Parts: sequence; structure tokens; C-alpha cells
Amino acid sequence: MSDGRPATLAAGIAVEPVWLVEATYAPDAAETRKPFRAEHLARIAQLRDAGVIVEAGAFADVSSSVVILRAASEAEALAICRDDVYLRNGVWVEVRARPFGLVSRAGS
Repeated sequence: MSDGRPATLAAGIAVEPVWLVEATYAPDAAETRKPFRAEHLARIAQLRDAGVIVEAGAFADVSSSVVILRAASEAEALAICRDDVYLRNGVWVEVRARPFGLVSRAGS
């Protein structure tokens, strides 16, 4: 296959194409995120409940966050993250998206 995946998968295994977005924090983000954190986390939870976000979290050293999400394109994945209060207020300073194959049990 052209996407680098094997032509056949093991029985009962599925690979869902999703996007992995890495958002880089500003150097002072541990402090500057405080007034926006509740809104940011509420939005993440809402998008998770809606099935858009598969998983999200930040590295303990507050260097970057990772968001795995369902979107039709890289542009759409980035737009979802660019609409976050963190990016709008300089807590995140950059977002990058890469296609990601999410492995799961077929039908789950």
C-alpha cells in the first residue's frame, strides 16, 4: 500500500488514519497557562466526548502537548488546535500535524 502499512493486517486488528498534533509551549507556559487552563481542559473534554479527540495530554516538563484527533485533513486538524485558547493567548507557540495510524481491535 502507498501509505506504508502492510497490505494485510492480523485478524481483528484495524488501523484508523488520524492526526497527531504536537503543540509546543512557550518557555513561560507553566505560569501563563494558569488563567486559561480550565477553559482549555473543558474544550479538550468536549471534543473527546464528541469523538473528535482520541487522546490528549502534555509532557510533565511543559515542553509540548500531544493531541490525537480525527480530521479530514492536516489543515482541519491544525484548525481545531489553532482554535484553542492556549494558542490564541500565546501559551502554545506552534502546532504541527502528522498522519498517524491508530491501532485498535476491529469493531471496537
